[in-house]
Amino acid sequence: MVEKYRIVIGCEIHCQLTTKTKAFCACENKYGGMPDTRVCPVCLGLPGAMPRVSKGYVEMGVVAGTALNCGISRFTKFDRKHYFYPDLAKGYQITQYDIPLCKDGFVDLPYIKLPQTSQPGGENYYDKTFAGDNNNIDNMYKRVRVERIHLEEDVGKSLHLEGKYSYIDYNRCGTPLIEIVTKPDMNSPEEAALFMETVQEILRYVGVTNGNLEEGNMRCDANINLTVWEDGKEYHTPISEIKNLNSFRAIKDACAYEAKRQLDEFINDRQPFDPGFKNTMGWDEVNGKTVVQRTKNSFVDYRFVVEPDIKPFSLSEEFISENAAKVGELPEQKRQRLKKEFGLSDFDVETLTSSKALATWFEEAAKDSKDVKKTANIILAELLAVLNEKEQTVTDLEITPKHIAELSNAMAENKITSKQGKDVFAEMMETAKLPSKIIEEKGMVVVSDTGAIENFVKEVIAENPKAIADYKNGKTNVVGWLMGQVMKKSGGKASPKTATELLKAELEKA
Repeated sequence: MVEKYRIVIGCEIHCQLTTKTKAFCACENKYGGMPDTRVCPVCLGLPGAMPRVSKGYVEMGVVAGTALNCGISRFTKFDRKHYFYPDLAKGYQITQYDIPLCKDGFVDLPYIKLPQTSQPGGENYYDKTFAGDNNNIDNMYKRVRVERIHLEEDVGKSLHLEGKYSYIDYNRCGTPLIEIVTKPDMNSPEEAALFMETVQEILRYVGVTNGNLEEGNMRCDANINLTVWEDGKEYHTPISEIKNLNSFRAIKDACAYEAKRQLDEFINDRQPFDPGFKNTMGWDEVNGKTVVQRTKNSFVDYRFVVEPDIKPFSLSEEFISENAAKVGELPEQKRQRLKKEFGLSDFDVETLTSSKALATWFEEAAKDSKDVKKTANIILAELLAVLNEKEQTVTDLEITPKHIAELSNAMAENKITSKQGKDVFAEMMETAKLPSKIIEEKGMVVVSDTGAIENFVKEVIAENPKAIADYKNGKTNVVGWLMGQVMKKSGGKASPKTATELLKAELEKA
């Protein structure tokens, strides 16, 4: 009888880099377009064509490796990995085998982003695998070790049309990739999906990838098996490699299904497992199940050889330090700092740091703000709603962080009411005028003079004897209606706080 089991997952992430040219030629590095229009003898592997390493390619590799806490190799080289497939024009792929550019890194997955539940089978992994400060949930994390990050080129793309014809688009050949290979440190489908999401966020922040999964900028192969305890013995199911997972949901669902499939197979089939056996699986998203693509009973010989057309090369300390310095503050560090500096909630900082551009925009606005929380609320509640509706980002805005800071300050200083603030925001977005200009043109300055507001209150009380009688009879909800009348008399300019205090005082007298 199965006593308990543990899911074991390692990931291989292929990530396209945003260099201007391809990895080993001068062809434009760009997604899409007319098939076979961005190709040359080098990326097509024609006889006599000589590859040349793009400097920007290696620079971005160093940036990515530093961001994922890797050591950078001072000496490295390229290799040829031989295999035959229609979209691999040369019959081999230029990659790195035994001396990768980056190695021995890690990615920390925040504790609070993962479900705190036991895995089926009865073992609570989170008690054992999380590290950090157990007294501070914000500082607890699951560490996933990165074994290596190596440079390689992408291959072409097979196009299957109408189920009758197949074509090859070679535009993608030679696109610069990094492959991020982890240790088998993840123990749930949720961890695997969060790892991919965290890597995407980090690499977008440091500007080395667009990270668009729908365009294939990032693809994940998940290696998964189970450690099973039965009758006091430990067993390991064969590893399944699930290829080309291109969404966070696909990673989670595919790993969850495969874990259940392997457990059922273990329970129902008591045959001994071949430790060298490995399944290569695909994910059938429509039917929600993994499917076997091929099986391996031994090591596949890719006949790795040193790439003879590219000399091994060394990286100077200056080159490494200059590119490592480009990393800057990473997303999780920024979130913790914003929470500490401004007292913002987890939700606030998660949303405000969802992109580096938005985080930078917010911090620029916060510099000039007298009430940073109010500034954050305007961005979260008003600005992002407009951007989402228009399917835009802050980079598309005509207004600047100064506009938001000025609007926030006007409300914080009670120069305008919250309702007026919404009106100012709407006109500001339409005209790109500064809030101070709009407030001046509309004559919106709040009336804070106690005498003037007191007159408005007395007039409202005198004009509404029935409402006053209702209030005396216990209908306290009329206070809101009376406040509305005071604001109406003042043209919306009365300070709500002062008006409320004066109204309540007058009602007690009446």
